[in-house]
Amino acid sequence: MRIMGRLSRPDRDEDPVPNRRHLLANGAALVSALVGLGATRFARALEDTIVHSDAEWRKRLTPEQYDVLRQAGTERPFTSPLLHEARGGVFSCAGCDLPNFSSKTKFDSGTGWPSFWAPIEGAVKQTEDSSFFMTRTAVSCRRCDGHLGHVFDDGPKPTGLRYCMNGVALKFTPGVA
Repeated sequence: MRIMGRLSRPDRDEDPVPNRRHLLANGAALVSALVGLGATRFARALEDTIVHSDAEWRKRLTPEQYDVLRQAGTERPFTSPLLHEARGGVFSCAGCDLPNFSSKTKFDSGTGWPSFWAPIEGAVKQTEDSSFFMTRTAVSCRRCDGHLGHVFDDGPKPTGLRYCMNGVALKFTPGVA
């Protein structure tokens, strides 16, 4: 096996099945080769990931937060106190406190959910959601994988996107945005 340089391998006299040391050495080289210059960023993202058991999430979150963040539920429209939040600040994931959106990108979409035209760079991830007989793009927190809402292409400039978030999945911290 050869990926971007010479990799360690068992001596020819050894059993042809790779030993643990061989797999670890080649696995690290493979990851490094695949990730390239982003290896440090990739490693930090893995270190920063938050994983809890289902029971632990149930203890940490309210029933409404658990339904949205862990079960991909949706809060009822026009029920979130964050819908009308107009102060400067940051909207963070209610599951892990990672800042996800700046108040500078918040706008009134008229849909009943807090909406933003862009997330904070690197704070969210997007996946295809084909529930309810339609295809949408789901948005989740990069750190804890908590479901935040969906993104649509009917938002304002400069992005033309509408990140339609469940307010119960977010916490607001006033201050510099």
